[in-house]
Amino acid sequence: MRQLLRSQPVAVWAVAFAAVVSFMGLGLVDPILPAIANELHASPSDVELLFTSYFAFTGLSMLFSSVVASRIGTKRTLLVGLVLIIVFSALAGLSNSVGAIVGLRAGWGLGNALFIATALSVIVGSASGGVAGAVMIYEAALGFGVSVGPLLGGELGGISWRGPFFGVAVLMAIGFIAIARFLPKTAPPPREERVSLLEPLRALRHRATRGSGLTAVFYNFGFFTLLGYAPFPLHLSVHELGYTFTGWGLMLALFAVFVAPRVSRRFNDVTGLAGALVGVVVVLAVMGVAHSSQTALIVCVICSGAFFGITNTLMTQVVMESAPVARPIASSSYSFVRFCGGAIAPFVAGKLGEHVSVQAPFYLGAGMTAIAIGLLWFYRASLVAVIEPVPAELGIEPAQTIEEAAENGQGAADERGTLVIAVGGPSARQVGAMTVPLARAQASTVHVLHVIEHDVVAGEDAIELESTTAATELLDACVAELREAGVPVVGELLHSIGTHADVAERILDRAAQLSATAIVLGPETHHGPLVARVSAEIAARAASHVIVLHPEAGPLVPA
Repeated sequence: MRQLLRSQPVAVWAVAFAAVVSFMGLGLVDPILPAIANELHASPSDVELLFTSYFAFTGLSMLFSSVVASRIGTKRTLLVGLVLIIVFSALAGLSNSVGAIVGLRAGWGLGNALFIATALSVIVGSASGGVAGAVMIYEAALGFGVSVGPLLGGELGGISWRGPFFGVAVLMAIGFIAIARFLPKTAPPPREERVSLLEPLRALRHRATRGSGLTAVFYNFGFFTLLGYAPFPLHLSVHELGYTFTGWGLMLALFAVFVAPRVSRRFNDVTGLAGALVGVVVVLAVMGVAHSSQTALIVCVICSGAFFGITNTLMTQVVMESAPVARPIASSSYSFVRFCGGAIAPFVAGKLGEHVSVQAPFYLGAGMTAIAIGLLWFYRASLVAVIEPVPAELGIEPAQTIEEAAENGQGAADERGTLVIAVGGPSARQVGAMTVPLARAQASTVHVLHVIEHDVVAGEDAIELESTTAATELLDACVAELREAGVPVVGELLHSIGTHADVAERILDRAAQLSATAIVLGPETHHGPLVARVSAEIAARAASHVIVLHPEAGPLVPA
């Protein structure tokens, strides 16, 4: 870990610093909402429009953030986003009316969307030590920003409600200078790779994308209700609100990164998501019942971060796994729907609190989240993982059956079943070659699998840890070597979205579908205390023999 941090170029730290400040925007204004309402003589619903405008424009901007980046390049997109945040946050600090701040927060949301849409790809492209290390840095920036944002908002807000706005402007100006100075210039992608503005909207025609988007809309209604309305019935000082929402942010970040993957493996994504949404409903309902108890509200706010963290991660995994379109398009479509749909929640909550009762917004948030659970159940059949075909031009035909392989002169099919080889990492070709005598001895046909991993980053986005082209080249080489040895073989790429442990799930599922007589694995290539051991998971759960080959141990069958 220490070596990973020391080896990073300055450009990575510049972008990571700006990312921390950007993620602070989620909870930065929570502690100062009552102060703004008091100082500017505004109602809670007026002040909560700060959230409505921010999230609505963030959602709208998600439609064209990738369009902009595909035309002007990632560095320019980052810098444009930072300039917008600097200008609009500074102007918000200078404003003397809630209406002006609401409008300026919209511009802030636009800048934030442009920045966040490209920050992860820039860190991955600039970092040394591989994609996994880059993702770790990004997740640390996100977790730190979400948790520290309310704390900074409370400390600066204790001086003046204008303090958090000026603080963001200053910190982002530092980030702008660092990125402009240290991040190398990036050229726009080729014209054929440019993204159309209509593609995310067209994606909503698909049942899976539409179902996950609608579920997110109603869930986010509950999320934004708590985030925007809870500071008012708490009746805490600016500092105390900062500490309370810092606890909320810590719980959200920790459960999104560490707990959600375990829930996914234990219950599957849809079931785990439904359970987390039930938790959100219960928390909001308890807040409605216990609205007169300050202690109960504080505990509920902090505990809600756990359920929100799990929900964000599993919701992202469901979207990315089930979407029948490219993942960047699915992400843009999903973000557009969930932010725009849920942005009205803080304003509605404020109106209910003013004209109905203090507890009414919490009950409405609980009801809306309950509707999200119903939608999740209604669309559950569509929210399943999509097996992506390998591009034909890359030379692998994953749909080819063993019988077709035999017809193409690649050997005779074995009636006793299939030998599955799961390859990956630097030893993949060696492991494939070592399997030849085993396949010959059992007269087995061979099905070579390679899993492309996608990591869900702190519940917000998914990043491909290996390009499809590189994965296909590796698989192609393994398949070619076995074919040259006269072994009937088929190659197939699979996709895993989540954590490293989900790779085992995909291999086990495919081996069961193929009625595999044995599964052959190579040595683990991931290290560290938080990394799940794929080999151990497969060995414990497989219904067939599991063989782990170590190339350094020498040939499987002595010459």
